[in-house]
Amino acid sequence: MTGSHFTPEQTQVISNAVTAIREYAPTCEAAQDVTPRAAQALSESGYTRLTLPSQYGGLGATLTQFALAQVELGRADASLALILAMHGHVTGSAFQGRSLPEPLLDAVAGASRRGELLNALASEPELGSPSRGGLPRTVAVPDGSGFESAAWLVTGRKTWSTGARALRWALVSAATPDGRVGRYWIDLHAQGVRIEPTWVDALALRGSGSHDVVFDRAPAALQAPPSGAHPSGSAWFWTAVAATYLGVGHAALDALMAYTQARVPTALGAPIATLPHVQENVGRIAANLLAARTLLLHATGTWDAAPAAQAIALIGAAKAVATNAAVSATDLAVRTAGGGALTSELPLGRLLRDARAGLTHPPGEDAAYTAFGVARLADPGTGGWMSPEAPGSP
Repeated sequence: MTGSHFTPEQTQVISNAVTAIREYAPTCEAAQDVTPRAAQALSESGYTRLTLPSQYGGLGATLTQFALAQVELGRADASLALILAMHGHVTGSAFQGRSLPEPLLDAVAGASRRGELLNALASEPELGSPSRGGLPRTVAVPDGSGFESAAWLVTGRKTWSTGARALRWALVSAATPDGRVGRYWIDLHAQGVRIEPTWVDALALRGSGSHDVVFDRAPAALQAPPSGAHPSGSAWFWTAVAATYLGVGHAALDALMAYTQARVPTALGAPIATLPHVQENVGRIAANLLAARTLLLHATGTWDAAPAAQAIALIGAAKAVATNAAVSATDLAVRTAGGGALTSELPLGRLLRDARAGLTHPPGEDAAYTAFGVARLADPGTGGWMSPEAPGSP
């Protein structure tokens, strides 16, 4: 991590988060859940303030700074890194896009200052990811009249709730009786909320505790009326995902390099790092990760220079490239390490599984590349895709 990219306080909270993740990731992986001590350590790291604007008591990270930070967290462990990624993207996008009413923004800011973890819960068993459209089965019934009511009761089930047991707050998407979709601020420690342990023996991200959260007339003190989607939502979420999984790819490269330099077969009498095919594979992995990182930072730099819808297709393409680079890196690392990759001596098995999860997050490859292709066909010149910080165009 290059310290010059961050303020001293940003550097400190990132370091705190990485330390906490490295310490507690093994126990969370074994428990297949976020342990209470891990949740406390994440909360106390100060990372929840990273993307909160300075005028609200936060550290005011830009999208590029957030990306750089999440690469380091993902390098430490994807499961716990994603919990902080979710908090960071919800906070960063809400304030940059002003996509929530002021009272709700104040609630998000207060939770972030206090280190109380939050997430946006939208996916459902029938709906899947809301990125493809559809009306949620989760419903919100007003205890009063219309959206001016201060009390709403939410009933339904949300899946893939990253860090469920570690969360204090959730922004829950729910349909109103008239078929509109709002977002509701719910205290997950309140009555009417329970966590169902469905994230057991998962293929990947076992330590994330991404269980189902079930609501039974759970009270929501604050709500956000239906509104059009703001591009900041996609910008921050896609960056959070891309950067975290790119970190997984870097972790695989780190593990492979250490192993090949330490492994000295008797017949060879030298580290296997001296073998040409090993050197070639390390070079391939490193080059692919560097290319993906360069594109991601170009995309976030473009957004930071002009946070508008035009940059969204570029960020989506960067997400697709980054997650595929992580998958390729972990796969080739396993092939290169050989039998050693099959043992618990190396983390490559876990990294291989965790990297695959990156492909499941929106946008999917089809949507990402199609949107970028449409954008480039509409603007074939390079000027619209160049940020001041990045020479050249993808």
